[in-house]
Amino acid sequence: MEFSKRYLALGDSFTEGVGDADPNRPNQVRGWADRVAEQLCADPDWGYANLAIRGKKIRQVIAEQLPVALAMKPTLVSLYAGGNDILRPRVDIDALMNDYEQAVAALSATGARVLLFTGFDTNGAALFEKSRGRTAIYNEAVREIAEAHGAMIADYWRWRDFSDIRYWAPDRLHMGVAGHQLMAKKVLGVLEAESGIESPVLLPLVRTPRLEKLREDARWTREFLAPWVKRRLTGTSSGDGLEPKYPQFVGLAG
Repeated sequence: MEFSKRYLALGDSFTEGVGDADPNRPNQVRGWADRVAEQLCADPDWGYANLAIRGKKIRQVIAEQLPVALAMKPTLVSLYAGGNDILRPRVDIDALMNDYEQAVAALSATGARVLLFTGFDTNGAALFEKSRGRTAIYNEAVREIAEAHGAMIADYWRWRDFSDIRYWAPDRLHMGVAGHQLMAKKVLGVLEAESGIESPVLLPLVRTPRLEKLREDARWTREFLAPWVKRRLTGTSSGDGLEPKYPQFVGLAG
């Protein structure tokens, strides 16, 4: 089927939808990009594709997803990559962002509207707070690139709502269902598109007794942190063997 308006999502686990589980969807996740597409595709002229795969770094996204994206001729494309680079022990942010800018320039040159994201502010997140300075440098580069190439920005860094732990998945690395729902609503606002998405209803915060908190931290270390560290040490990725969720444009129903 031919679509006159085509939304293409590029990136890593954030855009694939990890944390928003749905066993009936490809890769068993939904995510904010699917939720945005469901709203856009209420207009049958819109099609949606998603090439994002968890675990991908910037240069992998550029090498594997950008050539396909350019051939697909989207009219709207979202790109968020860099989180997996920032969390590495060593990273040359400036060199990575030079490559990132070339990718954005190529996408913008097609005439497509381009949506970029700043990184989340990890202030107060025990494991990831040390990456805050790197993310700030990344964000400034994203803003300069967006200005230079006429791209829109979804400013994740400044959306303080996401500092609430209730928007996050049990792995503490990805947004949960409520987070993806809120992100979709905010992205549609940036796109100035109509949204039928309601603001998430959060359960009341309950103070966890210290002993239970220690038990939760131990479970999290065993179930999420240890496997994450093992993948870094062995050079493997959670996305190994996965294919893109929607490699071709489809009309996505809610």
